[in-house]
Amino acid sequence: MDHSESASAGTSIDHDVVDVVLIGSGVMSATLGALLARLQPDWSIVVLERLGEIAGESSCTWHNAGTGHAGLCELNYMPDPGDSAKAEAIGRQFHLSRQLWAALVEGGDLPTPASFINSTPHMDVVFGDRDVDYLRQRFATLQRSPLFSAMQYTEDPDVIRRWAPLLMEGRTGIGPIAATRYKAGTDVDFGALTRSLVCAMTRRGAQVRLHHEVTGLSRGADGQWTVTGRDRSCGDRFRIRSRFVFVGAGGYALKLLQKAKIPEVRGYAVFPLGAQFLRTSNPDVVAQHTAKVYSQASVGAPPMSVPHLDRRVVDGRPSLMFGPYATFSTRLLKHGRLTDLFTTIRLRNIAPLLAVGAQNLPLVRYLIGELLASRRRKLAQLKRFYPGADPADWELVQAGQRAQLIKPDPRRVGVLTFGTELVIGADETIAGLLGASPGASIAPSVMVDLLATCFPEHYEQWEPTLLELMPAIETRVDADQHTIDSNLDRTGRILGVA
Repeated sequence: MDHSESASAGTSIDHDVVDVVLIGSGVMSATLGALLARLQPDWSIVVLERLGEIAGESSCTWHNAGTGHAGLCELNYMPDPGDSAKAEAIGRQFHLSRQLWAALVEGGDLPTPASFINSTPHMDVVFGDRDVDYLRQRFATLQRSPLFSAMQYTEDPDVIRRWAPLLMEGRTGIGPIAATRYKAGTDVDFGALTRSLVCAMTRRGAQVRLHHEVTGLSRGADGQWTVTGRDRSCGDRFRIRSRFVFVGAGGYALKLLQKAKIPEVRGYAVFPLGAQFLRTSNPDVVAQHTAKVYSQASVGAPPMSVPHLDRRVVDGRPSLMFGPYATFSTRLLKHGRLTDLFTTIRLRNIAPLLAVGAQNLPLVRYLIGELLASRRRKLAQLKRFYPGADPADWELVQAGQRAQLIKPDPRRVGVLTFGTELVIGADETIAGLLGASPGASIAPSVMVDLLATCFPEHYEQWEPTLLELMPAIETRVDADQHTIDSNLDRTGRILGVA
């Protein structure tokens, strides 16, 4: 289905009051819309997207590294090698994602799995006594969890060379080195996945309106929301009334929730961070690297800046990406405006913003260094990871823009958070998603929580269908080794990532 043609005609809506408005066409809105269209086919669902394409921002294929975040290689999810709680939680959430995608593939709602997900081992490689000791402890902790029991560990350079040849090619004076590897990791094309989910919901009756930029949100005395904005293709104004609104607008989510005047975001602010990657499609180079390899972040670097060399598969064509290199802009979306950040500033969030700046001076220095870094310096960072890299093979590409969440804190005034947060209004008729990673990877889990909280009168009726789609909903907290292995084997077979 070509949304650029079929979804942009006109600004009229087929219902006086619709049941659900989804603001933004990224993977979060697409996941919620696909679930609701299946659970409640008689409901009217409208997607409003400011761009002329689906998944044009953070969910876009090349705006992220495509890692199926499962806690396997992301060291920032486990700063204490003895505490695996966050890594395990994210692992369970991604397991739920695999189940939903497998069920939708079996049911015909999603196309051939290879169009959006591919088997790609997840690895960590670290250097030096301190980091080797950390990784050894991390591995020992994770081995106690059924989700991570298949992980491998080595301190043997020859084994690492077999797992990731490019990292060892031309490396001299290796010193202490260690690596972990999980063979059944994944590379996900979230852009392709999002477009397929949107197609699934439109086949069930949902409407998509491209070029529709939301500028106003207000709740009436009758409890219904009025969503207003501008059709950017012609300049006309539009107005829609809805019983429920989900704000999945990426970096614009906070300012829209502020416009809705919900108290749950009072004092919240955002700190925009962008990223660049080096990318190569040289087949001789790409053929030698079949994993996503993460390492430790530089001192002062934000967690999202953990260096990694990733195999990507897009439209059946493999390539490699290395990065990220942090960038800064006052835009909150890649296709946003330079005034974006300033539109989110309120009296209540000035103090948290200033406090976060004062508390994160190493981060500020890191960002300044990244902004001043030349292409030669960026290539030097690649060569520390992949010593044999030929600069002629690599091009610099701009990734997406992220709005990291700043929250009020009673002790520190404000705190910069790195994660994904679902914000739900007290009346449960509006919700929005703030933050970044792991984001897209855990969309189904986040949306199940939203459905349970915002639609309690329907959830009992929906639960049997949800359990058919995602049996792990019942075992999100604890599951034994046999259950985990069985579920992973089944979804792996269906998705082709066993």
